[in-house]
Amino acid sequence: MMGSHPRLEHRDDVAGAAARFLVPTGPAMPQRGVPSPANGLPARVRTERPAPWWLGTHGGAGESTLAGLVPSSGAAGHAWPLPRDVDDVQPVVLVARTSLRGLESARVAATQWAAGDVLGVELLGLVLMADAPGRLPRPLRDLAHHVAGGVPRVWSVPWVEAWRSGGDAAPHALTVLRRDLTTLLPGQEA
Repeated sequence: MMGSHPRLEHRDDVAGAAARFLVPTGPAMPQRGVPSPANGLPARVRTERPAPWWLGTHGGAGESTLAGLVPSSGAAGHAWPLPRDVDDVQPVVLVARTSLRGLESARVAATQWAAGDVLGVELLGLVLMADAPGRLPRPLRDLAHHVAGGVPRVWSVPWVEAWRSGGDAAPHALTVLRRDLTTLLPGQEA
């Protein structure tokens, strides 16, 4: 299921770059034959309808930060938000830090989705939140590319020092993410 992902960052300096990232670069739906992970995230029926749900794959992933910065979205509380109505679908974006623990938990969540364990979820992609300033070490960068191959699309948010002290600075990557979500979720304001 997990493959390589050509890039983890958005570029706006080339015409049409944004549209390129809205086309799924990994699987767009669960896949036959993917085994369920033994340690997947729990699931909970939710009646709320934020768009999207941010699903932190581990504690400290950044789901609450994103929910506070992106209007109409919500933090899923580290549990897959299943719809109450069987005909309904919940849009979900996984969120993980770029640490080894964060990337491994994102891999497990992506595998859980790919195995078809979370019906009623439309996985839009994965947000990789920098776990520290600077460039990722090569082993983590390689793991991030591997995990990125298992989800429809990936956004990368750099380290934002202001968030450590409760600031609400919005890096350019967040502007790109909001724009992409507006395109992916017509009728929603991101």
